Order: sequence, then structure tokens, then C-alpha cells
Amino acid sequence: MTIKVIFCVPRIVLSGAFMVHQYSGHPLQELKVKKKGVKEMSTNSVTTNSNVKTGVNARYLTMTAMLSAIAFILMFLDFAVPFMPNFIKLDISELPALIGAFSMGPVSGIVICLIKNLIHLTITTTSGVGELSNFILGVAFVLPAGLIYKFKKNRKGALIGSLAGALFMAVFSVVSNYFLVYPFYTAFMPEDAIIGAYNAIASAVGGHMDNLLECLVVFNMPFTFLKGMISVGITFLIYKHISPIIKGTNSRKN
Repeated sequence: MTIKVIFCVPRIVLSGAFMVHQYSGHPLQELKVKKKGVKEMSTNSVTTNSNVKTGVNARYLTMTAMLSAIAFILMFLDFAVPFMPNFIKLDISELPALIGAFSMGPVSGIVICLIKNLIHLTITTTSGVGELSNFILGVAFVLPAGLIYKFKKNRKGALIGSLAGALFMAVFSVVSNYFLVYPFYTAFMPEDAIIGAYNAIASAVGGHMDNLLECLVVFNMPFTFLKGMISVGITFLIYKHISPIIKGTNSRKN
């Protein structure tokens, strides 16, 4: 029995040494495999993030271009309103820019305003003055609206931003028209005739405008505010339905 044990000891020692040798190599191999796996995962993660970023940029450019094209088309869908001189038209071409500012940020809204007016320059009848004024008023509208909504992404933030944007646009309309648009118009139409067109409407309610600035404050400023609020109303009606398409998401989050 003792002899058997003695003979078995070397075998056990040798077997143990072999097992130690075998398993002593495994942690290093496993560590190498793990390191390799982590490196591959890291590379894949970078590649995935890069692909996602590229996809987002492509969608941003596509949606901005599409909204710009819609805004350009809406510039032609204008009409006269009874409480304004017939040379002033109402359109809602700022609507796509407001939607872009809400869904993709204020910069997108500004870019949409810029692109639609750059395209319109190819058929301008105002030597670019009308387009410049339209761009200034568009930026005055979508920039505050988009900025406020960016930091307060809920219905209340959208409403406050929209009201602020419409108010800014209304105020800037007086400045833009007085210093840009009407100086151009007076080259073709005397200032007295322009004021007379306003007075033709004001006289219906017993009013009278003495100068161009008064006309702009009394007529153009509230008209421009109303114009902005029409775009706001339409945006509130359709935004929840179209924002997933613009953002490329299935959810209808703000």
C-alpha cells in the first residue's frame, strides 16, 4: 500500500505540474482576448458613432433643403388683405423656418430663411431689397422662438418663444420697412401716394395718417404680428405630426 502511494506521488506531482502549466497560460490568453475584444468594441463604437453622426448630418441637410424649398414656394402663395394697401401681401413663408427652428434648432430656421431668399433673388423685382427685408424679419421671428424653445422644450416654451418671435418680427418690420423697403418703393411711387393708400383705409374708421412712420406703426406692425401668429397657429396644429419625420424618430417627443 505504501509502495503504491510512493509510486503515485510522482504521477500526481507531474499531473499537477502539467495542470498548473496548462492553466497558468490561460489568464494571460484570456486577458489578451479580452483586450482584443475591448479594442474591437471600441473601434466598432467609434465607427457606429461616426455612422450615426453622418446620418444625422445628412438628415439635417436634407430636411433643411426640403423646408427651404417649401418656404420658397409659399412666397408665391400670397394674397391681399382688406385692412392693408393692396401692394402689401400676406404669406406664410416663415412657417417652414419656424418648424425647422423648433425641430432642428434656431440655426436651421435662419438657414431656411436665407436659402428661400437666395433662391428668390433669381426672380427678384426689388433689386434684392425685398429679399433682404424678408430675411431680416424671418430671422427676427425664428431666432428668439427657436432659442427659447431650445432651453424650454415643452408646449409652454414653444408658445412663449413663438409670441416673442412674432413680437420681435412686428417691431423689426417698422425699422426694415422705413429704412429699406419704402425708400426703394419711393423711387417708383411718391411717398405721398403711399401715405394716401394707408389713409384710404384709415378714413373708413375716421383715422388719418400724417407720415410714413405713423403708417408703419399703426398698420404694418400689427399686420406683421398677425402674419407671424398665423404661422404659429399652423405650427401648433401640425408640429406633433411632422416632427418625427423631420427628426427621423418614431416617437412624438417635443
